[in-house]
Amino acid sequence: MNKTPSPTHEPLRSAVLQALDAGRIKAISLDLDDTLWPIWPTIERAEAALAAWLREHAPATAVLAGNPQALREARHYLQIKRPDLSNDLSALRRESIRFVLLKAGDDPELAEEAFEVFFEARHRVELFDDALPALEWLAGRYPVVALSNGNADVHRVGLGRHFHHSISAREFGVGKPDARIFHAAAEAAGVRPGEVLHVGDDAQLDVLGGLIAGLQVAWVNRDGREWEHAPLQPHLTVPDLMSLCNQLA
Repeated sequence: MNKTPSPTHEPLRSAVLQALDAGRIKAISLDLDDTLWPIWPTIERAEAALAAWLREHAPATAVLAGNPQALREARHYLQIKRPDLSNDLSALRRESIRFVLLKAGDDPELAEEAFEVFFEARHRVELFDDALPALEWLAGRYPVVALSNGNADVHRVGLGRHFHHSISAREFGVGKPDARIFHAAAEAAGVRPGEVLHVGDDAQLDVLGGLIAGLQVAWVNRDGREWEHAPLQPHLTVPDLMSLCNQLA
């Protein structure tokens, strides 16, 4: 996919002034983690599955990585040493496992199978109650493009039929808040960036990134957080996805 240059800040200035224009929306780009499901319970379950596998197949590594913080520290180390992995969370996780296997004296080739154990569990997500009915409603009215910096696969999660297309930072080469990935979502939906409503939970990656890219943006603020980026504002703030659907109906 063609990675076009980042836009000027003209769309950003207009976004400050405009309220949501629902009539202009022709497509939806949708964040995944913490928008459709809570991510940290999912990661904790996947790390527990990985730990159980390591205890059976790589006991020395299991001891070394007995605290999940050890693998997180390995990932942080590799993020510094391997900046080429910064947009590929799957590769970063796999190489972190390999790093700990080597450090423990176990076979580093086990990293592939160990990662698959983690990755399979990572896709056993528990959707927010509003997520599936809202996704069905949105997909029935707009082309919906998944837009994520994470490594979830909407087909492995079981939601693929609701998405027109899916774009990840790993596949595209840059992640949110870079304007180019938002523009790629618009291109995948066959519309202009200003005709896309981006929906996500992260104030900086989703909201500010979408605004700078010239999209309309709905902030899913499930926790009632304060908006800390005035004078910039999302076009719409909702406590859940069904509230978004009600606003668009």
